[in-house]
Amino acid sequence: MSLFRTKDLEAMLAHTRDQEKGLKRTLGAGNLVALGIGAIIGAGLFVRTAAAAGQAAGPAVTISFIIAAVGCAFAGLCYAEFAAMIPIAGSAYAYSYVTMGEMIAWIIGWALIMEYALGAATVSIAWSEYLNKLLGGRIPYEWCHSPLESFTDSAGVLHSGIINAPALVILLLLTLLLIKGTQESAMVNAVIVFIKVAIVLIFIAVGWNFMKPENHTPYIIPEGTKPVLDAAGKELVNYDGFFKHGWGGVLGGAAIVFFAFIGFDAVSTAAQEAKNPKRDMPIGILGSLVVCTILYILFGHVLTGVANWQDFVDPEKGREASVAYAISTFMTGYGWLATAVTVAILAGFSSVILVMLMGQSRIFYTMANDGLIPKAFGELHPKFKTPYKANWILFLFVGAFAAFVPGHVAGDLTSFGTLFAFVLVSLGVWIMRRKNPEMVRPFKTPLVPLVPILGAVICLGMIVAIDGRTLKFAFGWMAVGLLVYFLYSRKRSKLHNPGEILPKAKDFN
Repeated sequence: MSLFRTKDLEAMLAHTRDQEKGLKRTLGAGNLVALGIGAIIGAGLFVRTAAAAGQAAGPAVTISFIIAAVGCAFAGLCYAEFAAMIPIAGSAYAYSYVTMGEMIAWIIGWALIMEYALGAATVSIAWSEYLNKLLGGRIPYEWCHSPLESFTDSAGVLHSGIINAPALVILLLLTLLLIKGTQESAMVNAVIVFIKVAIVLIFIAVGWNFMKPENHTPYIIPEGTKPVLDAAGKELVNYDGFFKHGWGGVLGGAAIVFFAFIGFDAVSTAAQEAKNPKRDMPIGILGSLVVCTILYILFGHVLTGVANWQDFVDPEKGREASVAYAISTFMTGYGWLATAVTVAILAGFSSVILVMLMGQSRIFYTMANDGLIPKAFGELHPKFKTPYKANWILFLFVGAFAAFVPGHVAGDLTSFGTLFAFVLVSLGVWIMRRKNPEMVRPFKTPLVPLVPILGAVICLGMIVAIDGRTLKFAFGWMAVGLLVYFLYSRKRSKLHNPGEILPKAKDFN
């Protein structure tokens, strides 16, 4: 059978209507914007901003945010069309199954593991860093870092990581919470969003008075910038590569800070509960992007104005827990703010990890129902009615990354998976317009094919800007995925065995 066999759209929509009985359309544009902000603001802002400034963009990380936001805006318009037209679980995986066929859907489903699973790992690593900062560095370096990480302190002592235990602990606690099926109420969600935004606004307002103009000069890292060394003379960052300085560095920074925008696509999953998808979905997706982009630009401008961007390279200075470092070191009299920021960030990180773990389990559940992965991923707990086996398998996979892989590697892999999904969703809109022009579209992406092409091209540009080692890991992961598809999934697909009855997607808590 063809590698590009597709699901029947009408059958999917009919199945969706059966599953949506009882769902109420209660979300307005404001609710969707809040949902997007809650999903977007997390480790990406508080950790990746400093990483992008220190490794590639310098103070021009603000421009990096704009480039990343433009790419997200084009992809967001395409997500809005699909979410309004096909309001089902599976997100980009489901969209690709309808437009480009099973093998492409499998590839994107495999890539989404890098977005959700590795995203959860990256945020849990950031959670560990901020917990240690809150505790005054009482957790030994060896027990809160990957074995692949090491540094030499000012006394000349070499420290090497063993395992990131705090990251493993938070993942275990949230996995248990997901298995039990306990959900955050709308009020708690709103509180977390309020806290996150309040943190950013307070830091911007207070930090503005502590900025030094010399920290923004030069604004873009110039060619010939010397490598940054640690106390023992070990090279931490080299700025010789095209994506490490100048405008190339700004694009490289965009690939790094792109992680900060991951989550806006979660808005598309709420299309079936929007009061008016045609109007509210683009407002929710693009509105949350606009709000977060403005906050990100101001945040990056203040952070690199308070502390010099090169401080964010040194682990003994601001590479880890950069915001708390900037406050405690340069904002005299605001030590309490550093503590408050750290506590609130920990809470915010926890909610982001929870959403990512839940999102990945839903992707696994949908793929299991399609027959592409083992049935165990789709089995529900007899009491809690949650995909508990998928949660445990996910914990082992994510936990291994969080415990033994550096945060920047997992973060860049997350960006690759998300960018790849955005490319295919953007192209999918164009393909669907040509294949099914008569389909009712509550919301239409404007200027097709220009917008989808621009979305795909910009996201591809940011993929190219990701460092070579990460790309090798990513393509290796995708190669493994293709082997799994041809050796296992293809013959077990429900499209290959049409006589099998699809499990009903019910009883999800």
